[in-house]
Amino acid sequence: MTQDVKMKEQAAPSNSLPSFSPSTLHHLKEIASLIETGAYDREVRRILRAIRLTMALRRKLKASALSAFLNFTLIPGSEALTRLSSYLPKEDEHAMEVDTATSAPQAPAKHSLPEIEIYCYLLVLMFLIDQKKYNEAKACSSASIARLKNINRRTVDVLAARLYFYYSLCYELTGDLAEIRGNLLSLHRIATLRHDELGQETLLNLLLRNYLHYNLYDQAEKLRSKAPRFEAHSNQQFCRYLFYLGKIRTIQLEYTDAKECLLQAARKAPIAALGFRVQCNKWAIIVRLLLGEIPERTVFMQKGMEKALRPYFELTNAVRIGDLELFRSVAEKFSSTFSSDRTHNLIVRLRHNVIRTGLRNISISYSRISLVDVAKKLRLDSVADAESIVAKAIRDGAIDATLDHASRCMLSKETGDIYSMTEPQTVFNSRIAFCLNMHNEAVRALRFPPNSHKEKESAEKQRERRQQEQELAKHIAEEDDDEF
Repeated sequence: MTQDVKMKEQAAPSNSLPSFSPSTLHHLKEIASLIETGAYDREVRRILRAIRLTMALRRKLKASALSAFLNFTLIPGSEALTRLSSYLPKEDEHAMEVDTATSAPQAPAKHSLPEIEIYCYLLVLMFLIDQKKYNEAKACSSASIARLKNINRRTVDVLAARLYFYYSLCYELTGDLAEIRGNLLSLHRIATLRHDELGQETLLNLLLRNYLHYNLYDQAEKLRSKAPRFEAHSNQQFCRYLFYLGKIRTIQLEYTDAKECLLQAARKAPIAALGFRVQCNKWAIIVRLLLGEIPERTVFMQKGMEKALRPYFELTNAVRIGDLELFRSVAEKFSSTFSSDRTHNLIVRLRHNVIRTGLRNISISYSRISLVDVAKKLRLDSVADAESIVAKAIRDGAIDATLDHASRCMLSKETGDIYSMTEPQTVFNSRIAFCLNMHNEAVRALRFPPNSHKEKESAEKQRERRQQEQELAKHIAEEDDDEF
């Protein structure tokens, strides 16, 4: 490895050399060595670390560096090397000769591990997606999935989960997501039979996304309810699952469960996943409005979300005031935004909440008011509409009033002391349950090194472990979480 770097540095003055820095290839070789060690020792955490390092290196990938890495890791003349090299742009002949000369002596047979081969597929696939070569990416992802079906190793599961994600992403970017639904179901069945829980998590989320993309909410719920359940292995996949479950519950009018799922998904999502957290907050705001709650202003003032949540802030203001005309104008003004967010149908449901909020404000302000004035204040079409709306609100318990049909007026009752009811106790109990649930999840998320209770670490191993933990923490903080 050192000799290879020196040869590259000596040949630097040549104008026909590949345009990649030796450090990129050097890092890729170190990652391959880490994957190889993890495969031989059967330590999945090393392969997880290799994926995190790859994500940090993703923006520096070049075609020439990838070509040299493929020649270094894969067996010369193998089917995988031939196929993956065909997806990369061709360099000039002299550059390719230099790459071959520097990497051919260092292509031992020990790199013919399935983990290394799948990692090479993953690298090429990420490069093609970043270069927006989606047709080549679809072909590469299909070939990698076909290869994965013939590999049954637990150390491949982590790499396979990433490949499943990019496989679905390629077809989504080209608008052909429906084509792979059957294949995803087949892969989920295979992952279940192999007890690949991370693969099951990933594929279940991809299938839910596939169904929801085409508004097939009933099929998504049937799949979710019948899929195997187990403790989450990936925080990102668990966040996605909560988000999709929240959307399904919202469409099914189960707003309380939907609110809990969406808020939990937004809270658990990584800070770097800004787009995902914005989507969670958009749906959570709509659900809270449908529940009759008014979100706090701080929800709309979160860092990096002010512009994206501006339409929902104006919508919330219209619902809070109870002004039906303002609500209509806001809905028309931002109709394109609501349509792109797929929340337009939910906003149509909010019209009844706007009327009910306005009616509640009227009942608090007036002890007696005619239905004619109620219709004017709510800007309804007729007095008959106002009478039916007031009667329904009284029956549902939204307002504490009586309706005098003879004199056609609404009589409001005096508001009682809220602390004489059980509502404060219910709210306090829900807060305690929330804190206890968060504590239990934090305890379950604790991780310990394998066999830590059996082996006693030496001072050197302890220093090495601490250094690895520091590097891992640094990469987790800096990684660009492209999954979201």
